[in-house]
Amino acid sequence: MLIGIDATALPPQPGGAGIYTIQFIRALASLETGYKFVIFAHDSGKKQINTSETGALAWVCFPDKNPAHRLLWEQTAFPRQVRNSGVDLLHSLHYTRPIRLPCPSVVTFHDMTFFLYPQYHTLFKRLYFPLAIRFSAQKSDALITVSNNTKEDTMRLLGVPEHKITPIPLGVSGDFTVISNKELLQHIREKYNLPQEFILHVGVVEPRKNLTLLLKSFQELIRDGSNISLVIAGQLGWMYEDVFKQVDELGIREEVIFTGYIPPEDLPGIYNLARIFVYPSVYEGFGLPPLEAMACGTPTITTDISSMPENIGDAGILVPPGDEAALTEAMRSLLDNPDLQEHLSRTGTQRAGRFTWEANAQAAIKVYKQVLETQ
Repeated sequence: MLIGIDATALPPQPGGAGIYTIQFIRALASLETGYKFVIFAHDSGKKQINTSETGALAWVCFPDKNPAHRLLWEQTAFPRQVRNSGVDLLHSLHYTRPIRLPCPSVVTFHDMTFFLYPQYHTLFKRLYFPLAIRFSAQKSDALITVSNNTKEDTMRLLGVPEHKITPIPLGVSGDFTVISNKELLQHIREKYNLPQEFILHVGVVEPRKNLTLLLKSFQELIRDGSNISLVIAGQLGWMYEDVFKQVDELGIREEVIFTGYIPPEDLPGIYNLARIFVYPSVYEGFGLPPLEAMACGTPTITTDISSMPENIGDAGILVPPGDEAALTEAMRSLLDNPDLQEHLSRTGTQRAGRFTWEANAQAAIKVYKQVLETQ
């Protein structure tokens, strides 16, 4: 059987869904599955995934396209490419699939923000993705969600029957680990001009990440005399200007550092350098950064909503997403308590070790098998 993997939505600077695309395909290539795979990708995507052809894996690549052009191409030219390749099943890794397909299909849903928090997306995305996601939910033979929470949201919002959805948690790359090489860590510190003591946040700079709450809580720490900085690492997303404006209004410009996008090879070092990691997002389909931080031994604070409790368990501190006082107190108590830091560092690495990309890929193979056996 030949399985097609649609990786054409991979962006130049991948976030959670993009990391899933890269690591999932790398994991597939490392497994003995009994299937053959053809990876559909743009030229830049193939370079990012960086996996060679084998007897069980081949590439079909296309010139790069801007996002709007890609979505049009997905519905027009791409189905012909799928047909010509002769695949027996197509797995679309990013929400949407072509309307017309010559084979069964599986689609991965990462979250339901287009329905729950449309205000956090551009107008084009608010118009296109709800329609495309509804179609995918209806016409696909099976759906994969990245958490139980996203499965429940999909059932509730789209009316998809439970038997059609398989929740498969994401993995944490082995690159995210405790680093003892002091020279390497010093190189990362100097490369990004990082202070000696800092709180870290990693993620796209956009409203959904709840940076407004983080910045207000951080200001309270500074007012109380804490001598620490806040490092916000991630590419600038939609409405990022509001975040910069708030930093100035709060008078904390000297204490807040924006690094911009961090390439994957440098992220583990930045996690290792941080005193604590804070991720106060209002909603996550999965939420990779907290687990990456935990894998690096960095004590972690995040919110008690959506997928975070099922992923973090008791290996981190969970606070309500709208409670500024609770977040301030959580950061203060963690910074002032070395024993708690050590406990969360130890339990965090253990917890994060449960999430592997190999397990993610193996679970997807079972979904393919179930779909193909019913045809």
